[in-house]
Formats: sequence, structure tokens, C-alpha cells
Amino acid sequence: MRLVTYTDTQELGGADLSLVHLLGSLEPDIDATVVGVTQPIVDRIAAARPGTRTLVVPRPHNDHDWRNLASHVSALRTLRPDVLHASLASPWSCQYAIAAAALVRRPRVVAVYQLPVPPVNPRQRWTKRVTSRAVDSHVGVGVRTSREVEELIGLRVGSVRTIHNGVPDVEAEAAPRPTAGPIVGAVGRLAFQKGFDVLLQAMRDIDNATVVIVGDGEDRGELQALARRLGMADRTIWAGWSDDVRSHVRSFDVFVLPSRFEGFPLVVLEALLAQKPVVATDVGSVGEAVITGETGFLVPPDDAGALAAAIRQLLDDDELQRRMGARGRSLVLRRFTAAHMARSFSDLYRELLA
Repeated sequence: MRLVTYTDTQELGGADLSLVHLLGSLEPDIDATVVGVTQPIVDRIAAARPGTRTLVVPRPHNDHDWRNLASHVSALRTLRPDVLHASLASPWSCQYAIAAAALVRRPRVVAVYQLPVPPVNPRQRWTKRVTSRAVDSHVGVGVRTSREVEELIGLRVGSVRTIHNGVPDVEAEAAPRPTAGPIVGAVGRLAFQKGFDVLLQAMRDIDNATVVIVGDGEDRGELQALARRLGMADRTIWAGWSDDVRSHVRSFDVFVLPSRFEGFPLVVLEALLAQKPVVATDVGSVGEAVITGETGFLVPPDDAGALAAAIRQLLDDDELQRRMGARGRSLVLRRFTAAHMARSFSDLYRELLA
């Protein structure tokens, strides 16, 4: 089976890391090629499976770049894949690759939706409705995410299949703890979506804990200014971008996901696998892994008071932390490993080719 995985992202994100975990767990009889528009991202994905071929195509300059479409068509004609697996950072991405597959008429097309977000203009919605006809299987990374994608794009209810994201169970040393007291940690891009401003407000009233934020982004300066206004500057550590998220997560006492919207984020699975209790907002498919009272607590988005109460409850009860951590790891090993995800996609590919 010849498989092409495709991404059109320009910054490494969840859609790309999901491909990393998938390639690293696929069966050896699948001949894989990674195609994308950015060489470092293509190389990062392909490194998960030694010997994987790569191809970089030009990045589209606008919504109607016909020369770019021709480049995508040429790439698929050269590679002649049986399956095109497009990892969509948003429902409106990867449209040139999907349109090219329709013109080539050879590969079965699998579109995997990581994050349901609205289009930025009417043209995106129109293009999506046209290219959706070329998709053989629409896949959401969680049950609730699948339903949200159907509503957002206008697909028939139940037509988006669910294959949950998965992560490998790999040993990792915990990063050095920056302080002797309790550590509340979060990971993500410093942007409005991730809700780190709400986390800072919640942590203001938890005097005995330090918050560690791993990540970088356009809102870094604004968030640091907010920490100073809240009197949190001396209890907030900005760890910056890291390729070794797993080690950071292992050094936390409680992991927090304060996002305003999500799909099924890989970092939550990493935290659960590391036996860390998770406090998260009830958005997207997060509640399919963070089960209140079992593996952590769910709170409404943009509710600093509820977030603070849940964090405080865990910090005040070491036994509850241990119990939730053990249950979280068990849940991921049963349902959300990279091997589970890879088997599900392999079965889907073969189903489509049959």
C-alpha cells in the first residue's frame, strides 16, 4: 500500500505531531511518503519512521493559486499513492492536496480534522464544500469533535468517523523542578485559544503554588504583563518552546488545560500517561479523556473561579492526585495509544481500497 501523508502547516502543531505518532506506529508493509509545504515540518514528521521519503511542494500564495494546484497534481501523479491522508489543522486547510487528488482520480482521500474552527472568509467555506466531494472518509479526532465538524461544514450527521488521537508510551526523565513547592503546569501556544489568561487569574488566589507555562506565541508579552498586574510575576515561569514536552509534564503536580476551544489535544494524553491529574475546560472532545472524579476535573471555559477550585482541590489532596494519575494512565493505555490510532487508520485504508 502506498500512503501519502500531507500537511500544509508552517508551524509545528498538533496536526503534525499526530502524523509523527501515526507514522511511528504504522505497519512496515505500508510504503509512506510525507508531503508538505515546509521542509522542517516534513523532515520532523518523516523522522518518526526511518527511510520515509519526503517531498516539499510550494506553499499556496492565495485562495486561487492555479499554479500551486498544478504542483500538487504533479506531485500526486509522480507518487501515485493509493491513499492520501490529509491532516487538517483546521477544517479549511489542505484544500489544494484534496483538489489535486480529485483531479488525479487515483488515491482514496482521508481528511482528518484536528480542530473545528469557523472559516475566515466565505471563499473558504465554498472551497470546502467543493473539495468535500472528493473525500472518501472524513475523520474526527474525537466523538464530539466529529459532530462539531459535521455541523460546521454541513455534512450529514454521523458521516464523520471518529479515530481518537493517540500517543506512544515512551520512557522520559522528568525535567528539574524549578521550585520546592507545588507546580501547576500548562503547555501550548501563547494565544487566545489556549486561555492562559484565565489560568493566571485562577492561580492568583492559590498562594502556595508556582505555575509553569511551556510554549511560545504572539500573546507572550500581553500574558507576561497580565501576570505582573495580578501579582503573579514571581510565581510564573515562562519555559518557552520545547521539543521535550513529555519531560516538562512529568515535573508537574497538576496539569491544566484552560483552552477556549480544542479538538482532542495530544498534550492531555501525555499528561494522563505521565500519571498527572488534569484540570481542563469542557471543550471539544477533551471530556472523552478527562473524566471528572476519575482522571481529573472538567470546568467551564473562561471560568477562573471554577478552575481555581478544581486546582486547589487536587493540590490539597495528594492521595487524590495519585489515584487520578493511575486511572488516567490506565485509560490512555486501554484506548488512546499511538498503536490504537495506527491500527484504526490501517483498517480504514484497507476498507477504502477494498
